[in-house]
Amino acid sequence: MTDTTAASAEAAAPPQLGILTQYIKDLSFENPNAPASLSQQGKQPDITIQINVGATNLGGTDFEVMLAIEGKAMAEDKVLFALELAYAGVFRIENVPQDSLHPFVMIECPRLLFPFAREIVASATRNGGFPPLMLDPVDFVGLYRQNMARQAEQQQQSKPN
Repeated sequence: MTDTTAASAEAAAPPQLGILTQYIKDLSFENPNAPASLSQQGKQPDITIQINVGATNLGGTDFEVMLAIEGKAMAEDKVLFALELAYAGVFRIENVPQDSLHPFVMIECPRLLFPFAREIVASATRNGGFPPLMLDPVDFVGLYRQNMARQAEQQQQSKPN
């Protein structure tokens, strides 16, 4: 096989994504007002959820991708529960063009991790004495675009006039 043929075969190879491992990096569930917080509430609590994605190149084609999920339930200015989860996976990504690698890592990898993180959140809230908190599906494409727009705005603001 000539160098030209080898290069075209490599360019034509389909993208490959392998999950090497996935794990809980950090999990915290706080129920600071128990047992009073576990009694029947008259109205639905206010629940806030924040989800962020981070990635680190571990060298070569391996990336650690982490979902950071923070949740808090409040009722009448009292915390019912607070939850923090850092759920990560190590992915091997091959045959993805360099200009597509960042969105691929920040969209496709968290999409694969999310169902597992969702189950951990539901189990933690249920084990904390509350109904399971079932997270809605996340639009990781929209989250990626939002984060990129925020970064671009911050770069514009930091430029001298």
